Amino acid sequence: MKLIYAAALAVLASPALADDVSRTPVPDARPVMLAALQATDGQAHGILTGEMADAITKRFGATSPIYIDVTTEKRYAQAGCSRLKVTFWQDGVLLPGATTPRRQTMDFGIDYCLDGRPPQFLK
Repeated sequence: MKLIYAAALAVLASPALADDVSRTPVPDARPVMLAALQATDGQAHGILTGEMADAITKRFGATSPIYIDVTTEKRYAQAGCSRLKVTFWQDGVLLPGATTPRRQTMDFGIDYCLDGRPPQFLK
């Protein structure tokens, strides 16, 4: 029984349990965006780290790290270029004026290439 309880605690304490995908610690979204461009399935996942991530987490009393998910919405004819959907999310965020914490999500789309610039031609 003790072994089952210890195993359950270890799983519950795991940050990967939040969504069950492998995540790379990153200082900003760029490495995750580049990884998605290169991934055969067009997806990549990260955890935002560093002073800014710590300050945001502390400010809102969040209960999880800031997660980053990037998915490819469309691949362009120009090699290494795609339309990406970038999602930042965090659990346990208590916004000013709110009475209970909740998951906070921010999504945006971006046309992006492996060289860090937008595609020259969108097709």
